Amino acid sequence: MIKKTESDIPPIYQFKVTLKDSKPPIWRRIQVPANITLHRLHLILQVVMGWGNYHLYGFRIKGQDFGEPDPDGDEFDLVNSHRTKLNKVSTKEKTQFMYDYDFGDNWEHIIVLEKILPVDSDMRYPICIKGKRACPPEDCGGIWGYYDLLEIMKKPKHKEYKEMMEWVGGPFDPEEFDINEINSMLNRRKIKS
Repeated sequence: MIKKTESDIPPIYQFKVTLKDSKPPIWRRIQVPANITLHRLHLILQVVMGWGNYHLYGFRIKGQDFGEPDPDGDEFDLVNSHRTKLNKVSTKEKTQFMYDYDFGDNWEHIIVLEKILPVDSDMRYPICIKGKRACPPEDCGGIWGYYDLLEIMKKPKHKEYKEMMEWVGGPFDPEEFDINEINSMLNRRKIKS
């Protein structure tokens, strides 16, 4: 049996993920192993941002698009995210790239590699270490549709108020952020490299 040395253990990437055009910002700070695939990063982002993984996604890194190629033949120059390791496409602190979820609503996220850290043996990865604000509900029309939804929900006499409350499933607090629930979900799903 070959024993792993410290140089064999991949570092941890600390990212700040911000939902583009959200004001005030909706964001998360996460730590993930550097050797995971972009597809695994997508699954982690789904959990920490609060999405349901119902739609297509893509990454844009250094001018290259990554995602899930069409099995019938891809007409785009798309690199398979299932086969691309994070540490092969993002290697320097302070660099950023884009993550787009749901090409209809176009939820764009700016991802910044804040730090490259050694593994902490007392930590379980991936982990969300900080964040602010609730993720918008799926299929609400992108960031601008989300802001329209919030305005309607402030006005009980609005003609669409009842319909929107039913659609959202009851009261919705845009400031809510539960880091313990997010990390519990990450642990339950066992998202590994």
